[in-house]
Amino acid sequence: MLYLVPTPIGNLKDVTLRSLEVLQQVDVILCEDTRTSSKLLNHYQIQKPLSPYHQHNEHKVVAHLTDQMKAGKTFALITDAGTPGISDPAFLLVRACVQEGIKVECLPGTTAFVPALVNSGIPSNRFVFEGFLPLKKGRQTLFKQLATEQRTMVFYESPMRLVKTLEEMAGYFGVGRYCS
Repeated sequence: MLYLVPTPIGNLKDVTLRSLEVLQQVDVILCEDTRTSSKLLNHYQIQKPLSPYHQHNEHKVVAHLTDQMKAGKTFALITDAGTPGISDPAFLLVRACVQEGIKVECLPGTTAFVPALVNSGIPSNRFVFEGFLPLKKGRQTLFKQLATEQRTMVFYESPMRLVKTLEEMAGYFGVGRYCS
């Protein structure tokens, strides 16, 4: 079995009781960075084996992990902050589990874009989440495709690139389009 367990974004108290319960019960915790994840786990005195699972090794370890799950081991996948699969690794492992008939359960919890959207004052009844933008290839193509989008659009962007990205977006979406 695989649990997808959201982790706090910035405040260790922003974790659900159920998430803590699952982390205490699984056999192994898969994480992006063991050092980052250890802060959360140590804070809540959770001592479980940690195994790295990130964009640089996911292709190599998925088959081994699904074999272990089929043998009865339970895993929790956590990211450095937020919900696994939302602009973080999870897709390949979840797809493999589904294909192998392994139960996957995603716990509700922290996602950065929902509080940002609700706090923005921009309409949130209909929106599209685009995640991180391509750094180079495909960036302008994506902006052109989205230029006529009427729903609120949500993007993730690095603070270091934010001003430049907003300037680019103004060129495609118009200077009158609200952003936050």
